[in-house]
Amino acid sequence: MKTPPPPARRIIRRAAPLIAVGIAVALAVTGCSPSAKSGSAASATADSSKPVSGGTLTFSLDNDPINLNPRIPGSGNDTLYVERQLVDSLVEQDPATGKIIPWLAESWTVNADATAYTFTLRKGVTFSDGTPLTAAVVKQNFDDIAQNATQATNAITQLAGYTGTSVKDDQTFTVSFSKPDGAFLNAASSVALGILAPSTLALPYPQRADGSKVVGSGPFVLERYTPNTSVVLKRRSGYAWAPKDYGNRAAAYVDKVQFTIVPEAGVRTGSLTSGQVDVIGGVLPQDIQSLKSAKLPLVIRSNPGITFGLTPFIGSGPLADQDVRRALLTAVDRKQIQRSALTPEFKVATNVLAANTPGWADQGKQLGYDPAASKKLLDKAGWKVGAGGIREKDGQKLQLTLGWISNFNPNQSIVQIIQQELKAVGVGVTLWSGTVPQLLAQEASGKLDLLYGNLSRADGDVLRTQFSSATTATTNKFDDAELDQLLTAQLGTADQSKRNKIAQQAQERILQLGYDVPIVELTTVLGTQRNVHGVVLGADSRLGLLVDAYVGKK
Repeated sequence: MKTPPPPARRIIRRAAPLIAVGIAVALAVTGCSPSAKSGSAASATADSSKPVSGGTLTFSLDNDPINLNPRIPGSGNDTLYVERQLVDSLVEQDPATGKIIPWLAESWTVNADATAYTFTLRKGVTFSDGTPLTAAVVKQNFDDIAQNATQATNAITQLAGYTGTSVKDDQTFTVSFSKPDGAFLNAASSVALGILAPSTLALPYPQRADGSKVVGSGPFVLERYTPNTSVVLKRRSGYAWAPKDYGNRAAAYVDKVQFTIVPEAGVRTGSLTSGQVDVIGGVLPQDIQSLKSAKLPLVIRSNPGITFGLTPFIGSGPLADQDVRRALLTAVDRKQIQRSALTPEFKVATNVLAANTPGWADQGKQLGYDPAASKKLLDKAGWKVGAGGIREKDGQKLQLTLGWISNFNPNQSIVQIIQQELKAVGVGVTLWSGTVPQLLAQEASGKLDLLYGNLSRADGDVLRTQFSSATTATTNKFDDAELDQLLTAQLGTADQSKRNKIAQQAQERILQLGYDVPIVELTTVLGTQRNVHGVVLGADSRLGLLVDAYVGKK
């Protein structure tokens, strides 16, 4: 009789959006994931659930952080994993509900057109250098981002239209925008807009990349950073303001967190199964079963935002025709892709947005595998089957170039399956891959017809980033007045229920016109030892605070 594998921990916590502008850049910002709020109760061990204080939590990452200034890009999610422990945000996005809840700000109000947000800070918060958190410090942070916009590229996109912050008293301030920004509360939960101490803001920008100069109000402080080797954090005594979706609102349980840099996925998996480390990030689909067989718990969460899929370049060529684009929606067997290239932990896409994104609605029936329907649409568009099974029209073959990058290990297998499935309905596909700069060049030169990628963010406003005519790349504008109106309207209100309904309407139009071909949801998977508890993923599917984390007895 086989021993059942340990249950996956679905631990939903924290939220912090990361916006990438432009489709090609969006491809570079993929690959992260959290879980749901079960905490240590979901642990697959007989180890006591009573927290244990002290010790070091060892955590293997696949990328060096590069820098620890949350305002500027590092190496993606692994950088954010570390920065989140150092820097707190004004608000938190509860992963279980998607709602914005208090953190450094205990309350807030929003005016009718979402152009002014008034916050009241909680009292007693200090930075790790002892400086108190005040409204004037928050103003200094946001003004600093605006003044250093060309360098603060992680943060400035989340303060679009910022006109200033007015301070009423030490605890109260108002952040104002020149145009409605209903997504600001979500942005305010991000690491990029995390609040830094005045001592950090006083430094020239290049010096802020040094982790020892990044002073935040978070539960840990930097002990040392050795590039390409490790980052060691130590617990900050006196921390007492974690958001309420964490069980421990006081100082972290562990004395230290040691992040080690291990680029090879197989080596990370081996170090976990051999007991050398407590947690590993970036678990690949092919390693999931071996960890389950070893009875090692997994922390799993689908990435919110736009799912992995195909974005058509619609300005010219065959994909300028709506029927050709719509034919692609039903030509792809998503379940076959999941079975062949992924695992059940990686969900089949059921809409443009992943299912855990505010504003998602189930459109799975529209995305069912129906090659007969695809062939009918292609016939209607005038593309008839020619030599070699590839369709032709006016002497031109229906041959498309699909661009992709290898930022997610299964991507190559997935696009190869897509290539085969599209050929089965008469659409030829040439696959092209390269580095991000090379991909940008291909896109700019108009040499791509399709782009495979995703864009993670725990807010339906991510649709505007990719599909609004005001924000999409000039090489692929979705110049659709009706869609633009919907995307602008959802940004024009802070009422989340209204924003969700508008986002659902926008997704219906995107699918109706074939502006996106959703394939699968990106999923973040962490592996842990059985005696490790409280390691969680946030609403953005990135590592949450480690205040609840502890290492129990084996």
